[in-house]
Amino acid sequence: MAPNDPQWGRRGRDGPPDLDELFNRLRDKVNGLLGGGKSGRPSGGGPGDFKRFGGGVGLLIIILLIIWLSSGFYIVNPSQRGVVLRFGKYVETKQEGPRWHLPYPIESVEIVNLSQVRTVEVGYRNSDKNKQLKESLMLTDDENIIDMQFAVQYTLKDPIAYLFNNRDADQETVRQIAESAIREVVGKS
Repeated sequence: MAPNDPQWGRRGRDGPPDLDELFNRLRDKVNGLLGGGKSGRPSGGGPGDFKRFGGGVGLLIIILLIIWLSSGFYIVNPSQRGVVLRFGKYVETKQEGPRWHLPYPIESVEIVNLSQVRTVEVGYRNSDKNKQLKESLMLTDDENIIDMQFAVQYTLKDPIAYLFNNRDADQETVRQIAESAIREVVGKS
């Protein structure tokens, strides 16, 4: 038998199976699971059809459940911490590595970067030309007015305090504390 013979594979067990035949068998099995007949179209109107339809819906529900459960996987990098919240309430803090939590809406995870150096500008925003006179003008001990602009850099230590103990932790609280501390030093000099 030559390899280019059109009957190759159709003469019993002397060659590989026909791909069309394999594809048709696979299609019939999938249709059987999803409730269709051998032709690929849903069969009509008997009492056994409802049972087949329920099996297909059950399979669909299982697939959706697996997808929903797999959406709970996440990765925490070495410089980060994952804060797990169950219905919005703190549950635990996760260290680095691949992790899993119950998916939304039951649990959520807030990833907090602890090694990032954060910067808050006092007296200006983004450039020296964009001055904030309310913050930058200060009175010294000898009653002179100075224009002081500076930036404060900081890193986080506690992700729970960062998320729950401040309303606007990134900017306003740090800016007010830094401005108050500098005004005290400038006011004494």
